[in-house]
Amino acid sequence: MSKKILFINQEITPYVPETEMSLMGNKLPQHVQESGCEIRTFMPKWGNINERRGQLHEVIRLSGMNLVIDETDHPLIIKVASIPSTKIQVYFIDNDDYFLRRQMAVDENGEAYQDNGQRAVFFARGVLETVKKLRWAPDIIHCQGWMAATVPLLIKKAYRDEPTFAGTKVVTSLFNHQMKGSLGNHFKKTIEFKSAKASVLGEFNDAFDYNELDKLAIAYSDGVIEGGPGIKPELLDFAAAKKVALLPYAGEDFIEAYQAFYDQISTAKK
Repeated sequence: MSKKILFINQEITPYVPETEMSLMGNKLPQHVQESGCEIRTFMPKWGNINERRGQLHEVIRLSGMNLVIDETDHPLIIKVASIPSTKIQVYFIDNDDYFLRRQMAVDENGEAYQDNGQRAVFFARGVLETVKKLRWAPDIIHCQGWMAATVPLLIKKAYRDEPTFAGTKVVTSLFNHQMKGSLGNHFKKTIEFKSAKASVLGEFNDAFDYNELDKLAIAYSDGVIEGGPGIKPELLDFAAAKKVALLPYAGEDFIEAYQAFYDQISTAKK
């Protein structure tokens, strides 16, 4: 039976500029779908995405839920589009407070947005709630980018009793995103949802930064992939210490290595 793989991507070209991560966000789901797997693909509806050019439209039946982040309600808007010349459909997580009239991770002056932590949590929970609505149970969730970094924790703690994710394994790809700055001393409380309590995050610094966010993703993933060359040794050492399965950088011809890694992770005991 073919696997069901959920891709939670921070960036996908052609909706955002080409980077190592956005190119992989485009190519990987396409190759995996062509291999016979069933997929779903999500990304944030960044404010610099041209909705008319990308032919995005709202999915009314999936929109309308409110997510509470830091005790404030934020409406969840779901949009969808198809990548030109492919059969890949992309779901976009949108919200006026977090994405409207903004750039991506940094503003026009190159400064990281102060609420990036809240944006990441909203995105992660928005994806998982939408997948529940789709009544589609993934065998593997593949996360790419710091915006998806809270997904592994949420799957293992907050959503562990949800039938949709009962048998799901989580894989995280690491990239050299070069993000700097703090997510604040309050970030552990921002993450809190159901049984994903701040109290389980004692091994992480109270002053969360993007490096700590990478470590959070690694700690709760079943497998980690070097998405590009030159990943920080500190992160690879952390994965080794946690005994998390690791796939080294596979280069341009990555698909066979990725599929073998999916097989390894999906058959491993929890």
